[in-house]
Amino acid sequence: MSKAEVFVGIDVSKNELEVMCRPNKERWTVANSENEIVLLCKRLKAMKPSLIIMEATGGLEVPLVSELAAAKLPVFVINPRQARDFAKGVGRLAKTDKIDADTLAFFGETIRPDVRPLKDQETQELAALVTRRRQLVDMLTAEKNRLQQSPKTVRENIKTTIESLNKLLKDIDDELKKHMGNNPTWQKKDAILQSTPGIGQVTSLTLLSFLPELSTLNRRQIAALVGLAPLNRDSGKSHGKRCIWGGRANIRSVLYMATLSATRFNPVIQEFYNRLINAGKEFKVAITASMRKLLIILNAMVKNKTEWQTKNA
Repeated sequence: MSKAEVFVGIDVSKNELEVMCRPNKERWTVANSENEIVLLCKRLKAMKPSLIIMEATGGLEVPLVSELAAAKLPVFVINPRQARDFAKGVGRLAKTDKIDADTLAFFGETIRPDVRPLKDQETQELAALVTRRRQLVDMLTAEKNRLQQSPKTVRENIKTTIESLNKLLKDIDDELKKHMGNNPTWQKKDAILQSTPGIGQVTSLTLLSFLPELSTLNRRQIAALVGLAPLNRDSGKSHGKRCIWGGRANIRSVLYMATLSATRFNPVIQEFYNRLINAGKEFKVAITASMRKLLIILNAMVKNKTEWQTKNA
């Protein structure tokens, strides 16, 4: 390892950012505020780190990640479970902000994960709109279910809530159309994705906003990133069933629904799914494999900038 290499771990909390550098063990704490984040990025840029690691913390990390990306610094956001498993693996059972920051820096120094493309400001805004739309749909579904089971005394109140949610949902849809209309690149990708039988607007928007790596990775990498790559569970002479693990659950959720539709209306996916079912595969195995195939096809289509063609899929 070159002496010039610096690996930075940042533990993000609501009020503070705990920073730890390896191998020089330099450490400091700054406030999690806009001004302090700007100063932190300038300081880190002067250090020319090889990698900056932090955990996903439910959105608290977004302002820092955005500023680091704007400064063209190599930042990598990992799943908290992955960070915790690594800490346990190296014998660090205690948990404090300082320990977590050091563990993240150690993770970067040891594992050296490849830096992936980060969402730009427009993509973050699109992702926020898509997330809010899903929340409104969930609330609307819940209220409609309550309406069927509630006594008359509260039905009018529930109907009013449903009307309000429907209006908010329309406003979100209008805002999504506006965002798409202002970005020709998204429009082209959306047209490519929705040309595929089984892929609708919600799936397309979710892929555009939550999977910026689409078209930048090969088939194995994109499947592993989403969590659709089968993992071996073998030990000695014992051979367990392969299963999927980790990845991006929100992408898998929309792909699951899209694939169910594709098994009926997409001739390529339908033939692939039926062949697995006829071979005696369980539904879960067949549908997961079909999800993986659909994702790989979409990845290739966006990479090659070509719309759906059954004969070439």
